[in-house]
Amino acid sequence: YLAREAERIGAKRAFIVCSETVAQTSDLLERTQEVLGPAYVGAFTKAKRESPVTLVEAGVEAAKAAQPDLIVAVGGGSAVVTARAIIILLGEGVRVEDLYTRHVPGQPPIVARLSKPKLPLILVLTTPTTAADRGGAAVWDETPPHRKELYDPRTRPLATILDGEALLTAPLSLYMDTSLTTFAGLVGAIQAHRPSPLALADVQMGLELCVEHLPGLAARPEDPEVRIHLATAALLSNRASQSTYGGGGRGRSTGGLGRQLRYRYKHIGQGSAACITALMQLRLNRDVNMEGQARLAAALGVDTRGMGLEDAAASAEGALVEFLATLDVATRLREMGVLREDFVLLAEAEVSEPGFGEDERRITDAAELVRIMELAW
Repeated sequence: YLAREAERIGAKRAFIVCSETVAQTSDLLERTQEVLGPAYVGAFTKAKRESPVTLVEAGVEAAKAAQPDLIVAVGGGSAVVTARAIIILLGEGVRVEDLYTRHVPGQPPIVARLSKPKLPLILVLTTPTTAADRGGAAVWDETPPHRKELYDPRTRPLATILDGEALLTAPLSLYMDTSLTTFAGLVGAIQAHRPSPLALADVQMGLELCVEHLPGLAARPEDPEVRIHLATAALLSNRASQSTYGGGGRGRSTGGLGRQLRYRYKHIGQGSAACITALMQLRLNRDVNMEGQARLAAALGVDTRGMGLEDAAASAEGALVEFLATLDVATRLREMGVLREDFVLLAEAEVSEPGFGEDERRITDAAELVRIMELAW
């Protein structure tokens, strides 16, 4: 498929972006080179979690030297986001500092309007990622704001390839974490207020695939079909998020705390952080989002027939905790190794960090965030 897609767009010089893990612990880089044949002109193998700016800019220099007409991202979300950031910076000829989205309190985000041509992108995924079909890239910078977003819709992939052998190269722990990220996102998405029917169908199917196949991933880690199903769930979640879905769930959002947990505790993955914040939001918003939480309960297998709306909504938290327990996923901050003395630091970091794409639901009161973490302790 990769060779056919490259030929279809007339690519003659393909440059690969992947992580050191993909390059050093699997034969996937070599296999991709072989498929590309004489079109292969080089690789950047330093893609890393959170896509640090320094590595992205090193990737830009490597791509400049190779002079490609196609970028192939091989890996999971880190490779995909890094490749997209490289494409934006390479096309514009400037640094992250000149392009990232500015957030001014009380004003809409100030997004740079980019007009220069961009290289085409093809994805060969090794893990589920909801970052696949997007037009932006969030990179991490040591200089605040740490999360810097770049946006250009022309960086959406021309093709996304799900290959069983490629998906099997990811370690079980990584594949589980990225699958949990998908699952947590779908848990939030199914609670949306007045969702569009088409997007809701994607969300429900994605959640069904997660509920069915996440236990199978733990039991049969070498089964490529299980991995393909979970990667498909991520693509469905990604597609639903690109539609006019319904403005998210009612109530307040604690999603940014998951980001701060990942930044401060390197052992906490995106999936486990997303699951714990999904539980926080369930507890926080039950009274104002009963309809959405009742929909979630039914999707998690609760027989809500004959239940009142309040009881159906209340059953969602227990069902989610029970499901996560079958996967040995922490449902309390103390189980994740988070220290209570860090709550204030985490809350203040979240309040000071701009939230890209987040609306008025985002909690920006540090004391309130500390209280929520206490309830999740």
